Amino acid sequence: MIGGKWKALLLWQIHKAPARFGELKRLVPDISEKMLIQQLREMAADGIVHRQVFPEVPPRVEYSITDFGIELDNALIPLARWGKQHAVRTERRPGKADVPAPPAS
Repeated sequence: MIGGKWKALLLWQIHKAPARFGELKRLVPDISEKMLIQQLREMAADGIVHRQVFPEVPPRVEYSITDFGIELDNALIPLARWGKQHAVRTERRPGKADVPAPPAS
């Protein structure tokens, strides 16, 4: 339900305040438009976010967090704390692209 690279980031942004599609694209600049659409649709289908369409011309769509999404966001807080606490260690782990390969024997 929250797997992948983007859903936790999107949930965090929507948790702060309801957001429109364009705002989310600016707040999470590395996500493609196609992926943003897909992730928001999945999160709405799972009941994590609420998608509200305003009957205007052009139509305005706003995404807000649901009570179910708040519960999920609260469950992720300890994981975020752990990540911050161990960020230095996890950035230096073997196999990272910026770590030089050992010399060939």
